[in-house]
Amino acid sequence: MKKTSTRLADGRELIYYDARDDAVRDAVDRRPLDPTVTTSEVRRDPLLGDCVAIASHRQGRTYHPPADECPLCPSQGDRLSEIPDSAYDVVVFENRFPSLAGDSGRCEVVCFTSDHDASFASLTEEQAGLVLDAWTDRTAELSHLPSVEQVFCFENRGAEIGVTLGHPHGQIYAYPFTTPRTALMLRQLAAHKEATGGENLFDEVVAREVSDGSRIVLATEHWVAFVPYAAHWPYEVHLYPLRRVPDLLGLDEGARTEFPQVYLELLKRFDRIFGEGEPATPYISAWHQAPFGTLEEFEGVNRDDFALHLELFTIRRTSGKLKFLAGSESGMSVFINDVPPESAAQRLREVASS
Repeated sequence: MKKTSTRLADGRELIYYDARDDAVRDAVDRRPLDPTVTTSEVRRDPLLGDCVAIASHRQGRTYHPPADECPLCPSQGDRLSEIPDSAYDVVVFENRFPSLAGDSGRCEVVCFTSDHDASFASLTEEQAGLVLDAWTDRTAELSHLPSVEQVFCFENRGAEIGVTLGHPHGQIYAYPFTTPRTALMLRQLAAHKEATGGENLFDEVVAREVSDGSRIVLATEHWVAFVPYAAHWPYEVHLYPLRRVPDLLGLDEGARTEFPQVYLELLKRFDRIFGEGEPATPYISAWHQAPFGTLEEFEGVNRDDFALHLELFTIRRTSGKLKFLAGSESGMSVFINDVPPESAAQRLREVASS
């Protein structure tokens, strides 16, 4: 992999990740852009103890532009985009309309391919491996920023999810705090460790799923994917490396090499869940990594106790119907799932590639 860092016309950082070592990236952003101005502010809710990012400047962000005006496609002639070069492999750049910025963290966009009509599932294993390299590199770089405590790599796919740009891309949020969902995991991890005299909850969850087998979707030498026992979403898969590591930086060469094959297979199965002729399945794909800040509030737990894993889920519960977060989910954070996890796992096994 070759990494080339440059700057856009408004001062934002842009980084090319190329599969070829001889790639030359010297194109200049020719757009007449003013310096970016953000109003991001993080406020803490005193009742719940969580944080909310207030980012009013995002109201003017690009919204469903036509394909020939896509800001994530390469620049061509007089049609200038966020990417100055005329082609690219993988690109990461600072979001022009970030939810988090400055002392409140950082937001980046990850373009998986220059092909506007592609999807992550249509990437080659080499391309998917390059995206993994980019995620890993950005996790390492962002972890060194003084304002960053946790790095979250994710992809929103589909208009139903709220995606406003059709080009295949994901995002990276670098939070200045430990996110509420991660904090819940760490509290459970600490409580279990104390109650069992040092046993790791993540290890037990994975071992239990492997032993039971009814919710396993696929298993390889280095990875296991399963629908969790208490899945929140209609079709939800958790993907774990079999050797526990706290973050993407900890993956060994075997797991890194095998990941593209495993992940691409999972994405292809998601697009087959609802049968032939159905539109592409909307999904969220989310990497859970250990925070880089202090874990003092989670007594007895350190970073190495956390288990890196990816959660992949769809809000579509059946053909033409979505799972809405209504009163119970949005008001009380109590999920109600219409699809038994065992049935979801069986369906995801049925649609395996031949």
